[in-house]
Amino acid sequence: MPDRRSLLKAIASFPASLAATQTLTQVIGSVPAEVVTMKITGFELRHCRVPVHSRVRESLVKSFQRQGRYQDHFESVLVFLNTDIGLTGLGEALMPLDRAKAVLSEMIGHSPWEYMLSDDIQGILIAIYDLIGQASGLPIARLLSPSPRSRIVQTWWSQCYPPEQMASEARLGADLGYRVHKVKARPWQDPVEQAQAICEVVPPDFRVWVDANGWWGSVERTQFFTRRLAEFPNYFAIESPFPRQRIDAFRQLKNRVPLILSEHIETLDTMLFIREGLVDSFVIGAPRLGLTMMRHDAMARYFGRTLWVEHSIVTGIAQVFQAHQAAALPGVEYCISITHCLEDDLMKEPFRVEDGFYTLPTDHGLGVSIDEAAVEKYRIA
Repeated sequence: MPDRRSLLKAIASFPASLAATQTLTQVIGSVPAEVVTMKITGFELRHCRVPVHSRVRESLVKSFQRQGRYQDHFESVLVFLNTDIGLTGLGEALMPLDRAKAVLSEMIGHSPWEYMLSDDIQGILIAIYDLIGQASGLPIARLLSPSPRSRIVQTWWSQCYPPEQMASEARLGADLGYRVHKVKARPWQDPVEQAQAICEVVPPDFRVWVDANGWWGSVERTQFFTRRLAEFPNYFAIESPFPRQRIDAFRQLKNRVPLILSEHIETLDTMLFIREGLVDSFVIGAPRLGLTMMRHDAMARYFGRTLWVEHSIVTGIAQVFQAHQAAALPGVEYCISITHCLEDDLMKEPFRVEDGFYTLPTDHGLGVSIDEAAVEKYRIA
């Protein structure tokens, strides 16, 4: 296997890592001068708090409480980024309100083009892409790739619910067109009983993967559960069976489980995991949405791994952006969000999935619009 230096060299020369830059160069050469020279003139932030949907609230809150997490809602900071040519870009900051104010204040007077592929501004980058897409007459996916996919695989999500509720949620997801389901495994519910309940109510092509978030704790326990879960044909993968720092445990587990193994890429020695063949895919959760995502995609393609992306999960704004980005990056296999577990995704357009796929909007920028009434209903600042 190549070493770290050859990986960096491969990423630097890999066409996918340059696709966005090449595409943007073409865009800049074809748009009016005012688009190239536009400046950021101001911004508005709206802080929203959306409760968990009544359908799952009791079980989700109880599961959170058992994990030392006390919440019955999710908060989002929406970004409205204004320019001197009259366009407004829409984003979700993916950072606290005060920090978003500080970052945006420093951006006033600058060109949105300066921030393309910037990791430092996190979800504010969504608004940057929305602005440039609107100004250039292209959807975001087309900004990032000359030939993006028209649709992506969107994943249904469930916290650790009792088996009967896990089954009803899986059935709902299947009825709504989803064909992949990520479920949480915790000690207070039996994952095998959950699997039995789910598989009794979903179609044969409905696939499930289990995220233990480190709770299984040992190689032996992981082997026990994966062997049992592999008996259900709908189950295909496990995620994070024990803490990612336990390299020796991953080594012991190698080639000893019958399901695909995935782990979060954040703080991971990625090259070690690739070189030793310890995982089959990487989950991406941290909101570094610019160059880091391009590099992850190049790495995944070069070494034959896949990416399961969940960096933008709460509002429809970030969810649709995540889909645009996934469509542009061939290494991304699945997108994950939790908007269906909340009362509202804050968008006018419904996020529809058909036969497992979400079809991207084709209008300029994000291609979707905010539901102002919903935003005002849930706004707290």
